[in-house]
Amino acid sequence: MLLYLTLGTNDIERARHFYDAIMPPLGYRCQRYSEEEIGYSADGDTRCRLWVVTPFNRRRASNGNGTMAALSAASRADVDAFYAAAIAAGGKDEGEPGLRPFHDSFYAAYIRDPDGNKLSAVCELPE
Repeated sequence: MLLYLTLGTNDIERARHFYDAIMPPLGYRCQRYSEEEIGYSADGDTRCRLWVVTPFNRRRASNGNGTMAALSAASRADVDAFYAAAIAAGGKDEGEPGLRPFHDSFYAAYIRDPDGNKLSAVCELPE
């Protein structure tokens, strides 16, 4: 359903440091970089699926109340690695890795990036 996701930043270099640390556990890496945007995709993907950008209108980036991007993880270990990398890179804890009540195998971690964007990594496979 989704083609790509865009998140705003007020500091592209800080964002690159953060996202370069948290995306590899989920199978993504930086494929495009400029002073205005960073694009992440999986190896072999023809387009970037996550963009971190300075806002086009040149106003400050802000996060939305109730807005969150959930990123798919291949394993619970990948969720754990995503969370650890995010905290080590300056992210804020919004929920340590663990099972959630949405269904028996919903294993997730929640963080905020340095700009306040809320992200989750989720594995829905049984252990």
